[in-house]
This record gives sequence, C-alpha cells and structure tokens, in this order.
Amino acid sequence: MASFIVGLDYGTQSARGVLVDCASGQIVASHTHAYRHGVMTETLPNGAKLPRSWALQNAPDYTEACLEILTKLGQGRIIEGIGIGFTASTPLPATADGTALSVLYPDEKHAYVKLWKHGSAQPWADSINRQGGDFLAPFGGKLSGEWLIAKAAQIAADAPAIWDKTEKFIEAGDWLVWQLTGQERRSLGLATYKAQYDPETGQYPDGLVPELLNRLSTPHRVGTSAGKLTKGWQDKTGILNQPDIAVAVIDSHVVLPAVGGVTSGCFVGALGTSAVYLYLNQTARDLPPGIEGMGFDGSMRDLWCFEAGQAGFGDTLAWFVNTFPLSANRDDIAENFRLYNDEASKITPGSHHLVALDWWNGNRVPHANSALGGLLMGLRTDTTAADIYRALLESLCFGARSVLELFRAGNFPINRIVLTSGLAQNNPLLVQIMADILNHPVEIPGIDHATAVGAAIHGAVAAGIVADYGAGTQKFGAKTCRTVRPNARHSAIYEQLFAQYQTMANNPALHQTLQNIDQIAMSPAIDDGNAETGSGTPPS
Repeated sequence: MASFIVGLDYGTQSARGVLVDCASGQIVASHTHAYRHGVMTETLPNGAKLPRSWALQNAPDYTEACLEILTKLGQGRIIEGIGIGFTASTPLPATADGTALSVLYPDEKHAYVKLWKHGSAQPWADSINRQGGDFLAPFGGKLSGEWLIAKAAQIAADAPAIWDKTEKFIEAGDWLVWQLTGQERRSLGLATYKAQYDPETGQYPDGLVPELLNRLSTPHRVGTSAGKLTKGWQDKTGILNQPDIAVAVIDSHVVLPAVGGVTSGCFVGALGTSAVYLYLNQTARDLPPGIEGMGFDGSMRDLWCFEAGQAGFGDTLAWFVNTFPLSANRDDIAENFRLYNDEASKITPGSHHLVALDWWNGNRVPHANSALGGLLMGLRTDTTAADIYRALLESLCFGARSVLELFRAGNFPINRIVLTSGLAQNNPLLVQIMADILNHPVEIPGIDHATAVGAAIHGAVAAGIVADYGAGTQKFGAKTCRTVRPNARHSAIYEQLFAQYQTMANNPALHQTLQNIDQIAMSPAIDDGNAETGSGTPPS
C-alpha cells in the first residue's frame, strides 16, 4: 500500500497542507483552511475592542484547521511523517496540560495568541534593550517587540492575573505539536531565534520577566520526532497509522530543503506576508551589525543559519491594492494585482519621482523597531496610484538590498540568491525589480507550495524516510529552477535611488519623528473608542 508524508504550513491568515507520495516524491493533493477568527486587530470574538497595534489569534482555530486538513489528506491513507512550519514569533499562554488560556478566559485579550505582527509589545523590548546583556550579542544587540520575551513581559506587566494563570508560554507551532502528540516538545529554531535560547549553555536569558523560565522548556533540534500522532487524532482524521510528528520549524526557515537551500553560502529570501532572509554557513561567524540573529541546528542540521527580514512585504502590497483598488470589483484582489502590475510595468525606473520606506509594519533590520512607519517621498499632483504601487515594490526590494549589504559588509560570500513563495512565482515584475535592485541573478525554484513541501521534508527526516536533508531535497524538493538576471540600465538607476533610500532609512531625526507620531497615536488622550490598554504601564 502506498505511503505518504504531510507538510503543514501555518501562515498569517490560513493553514495549508500538502500530501506527498513517498515513492514518487510528487505532491498528490493539497488543502487550505482559513482560520475561523482570522487575525483579530480590532475586536475580540465577544466584540470587545482592542487597542491599536494589536494582532491576536485564537488557538482553537489552529487545531480546527489541522483536523480538516489531516482528514482531507490523510483519511484512509498511511502517513509516515508530518512536519509543521509555523509563522513566528506567535506565542500563547497555556495551562500545564496545554489548554490555551483563551479557551478558559475568552474575555481576556491577553489570554489569546499574540501573532508575530502584534506590535504593542515594543516598549517592553525597548526597556530590555536599554538594560542590555550578553544574551543579545547573537541577535544584533537588540530584542524585537515581535519576539516571545517582549510579549511575555507585556502580559506580566499589563495582565498579572493572566500571567499568574500561565503555566506554559509557548510558540503556537510548538503548541500544535503538543496537541498532536500529547507531549510538549519545543523547537530549537523557535527557541533560539524567538526566545534567545543559548544551545551552548542550555539556558534562556534569566531575570527579564518574572517566572518566565518556569513557563519554558528545553528545545529539540530540527528533524527530531516529537512523538507519534495520538490515537485520538488518528481516529478523528481516519489516518491508518500513527505517524511521527517532527518538531515545529519557523515557517520561513522550513522552506529551505524544498528549494535547495541546504548548502553553505546560499542566501534565501522567503517572500511572504513578511519577508525573511536566511544565510547558511558551515561555521559560526561574528554577526554582521543589524542582522537579527543566528543559530545552529535550528533551521538545517549541521549548519549555522543567519536570519534577517522585513516586517512587511506581501501584506504591504495587499494593503495598498485593497485600499485603493483599480478594478470595479474591489474585492477581486487577483484582478487588482493584475491591473496594478500591468500599469506599474510601463513605468520607467526613477520616472515617478518617488522613493518609499518599506516600514509599514515597523522595521526588523537593522533597527528592530515596530514603532517605525512607512514613508513616501516625492509625491506630486500628477502622482498616480500605479506610481505609488511601483514605489512600494521598489521599497521592498530596497529593504532586501539593505539586508544583503549587511552580509556583504561582513564579508559573507554570496554564492546563490534564491527567492521563494507565491509572490516569487506569481509576480514577475517584483522578481525583475528585485534582480535589478540587488544587481545579482536570482533563482526561482519551480515548486508549488514550497513552504508546505519543506515542512513535509522535515517530517520525512524525523520519520527516517530519508537519511538527511540533502536526500530530502533530492527526492522531494524542486526539480527545476529559472534564473532572472538584472537589467544593467535599470540597475544603474536603482543604485542612485538606493542611495536616497539609505539616506532616509538612516536619518535619526526621521526615526524620532516616526516614533513620536506613533506615541501620539497610542496616547490615552486620543479617544477613538478603543479599549483601554490595561492596568500595566509600558516601560519608559
């Protein structure tokens, strides 16, 4: 009887699963499930309003999605291994048996999952950064407000009663693995990059949040089996056996084996809702200033992985297209993207007079500050919507170039640049602009559902279906790849525009202005009908 592996890709709005044949290595089915409550930025399920810069999710939405996907893909089949990629840092408070606190306290906003783009924890990150500490050295000297420790600090200060009831504070990917296996097995990648775990000492940083260490646990390296699917899940899904469940992996990292990102010197850009850039190296190196973090055995086995990223990428474009649609049917996002790309492709680089900053969800690299905002410079009365859209495309690529330049400044050899995701496959204008601005050929692997396939390969390694990630790439990864080369004339223009982008991006006065604007918007003096921020006070 045929056997299969399953990869689960948990993104911002939905989860996707793929079913891969173990013998042929081919995808034979896929299924996507949108989260019932989506991303909660305005209200809780009970209608209670949320403060600005909040982004929550409801943990039961994850298990609901998992049940549907595993039933659709696995019923009546033998599944050898299941891998999970999960957007991060997306932590939640839970009891000792893994019950999400939002189930027990649905009216408490701090009981819910704090999504990666939950921005209101930044003041606690700023406070920790002012204290400093050796633990920040592998993370560019800065803790991000997107990460687990800052979000824990916010709960402890703003909702001490909820923090007292929190027996486990856990990344949603690790929590889902717990639900499927019945035992807590945390991921080394999630712990290292998002909770500053030090594999050499086997410790998380201490003294930052009251009793936080008691709510964490020792993580396990990628490719490790976290346990078997429980009998209860087997019965509910109709899967014929109890497959191995791999420890969870950060969604952007999990894609690496699917696109051939398993060798030293490879620079991989995962262009999703946000963007993450991963550089692989055989040995440890001093972290280039501004890069987010580095870890060993947390993304690929036996390789160091250096991480950087942009807090907004695809969602910046989606926001603009949804807010200012060109189509008469404003709800047809695919048609609106097509119209915008058609119009923007006719615009010569530099002719629209615009330079934009790509900080619409804050900035990850090099400033690690979610309070910063996007910016358009050069607006005129003849500026069109397509001009702005093209400037946004360019700004995202300028942000990617900024990351690449940090690695180059640290003398990291760049052997290959690989771009992956639906955006990379389906937006040729974006890819060409990226090649022009990076002034380097970029490779686009020919594979559908790359993130979910990468997760499936992690499941295959954990189950022993393949010996290692190299073998997993050979059997299940992309079989074709196209190369997009830069247009030399356009690259020359973009060199000048990138210099202007850098002038804007590195202007301390501009940073202070953007932060001041953010503080005014968050001020209790502004009564826009939002809920109160809570009893805690953000650190000054």
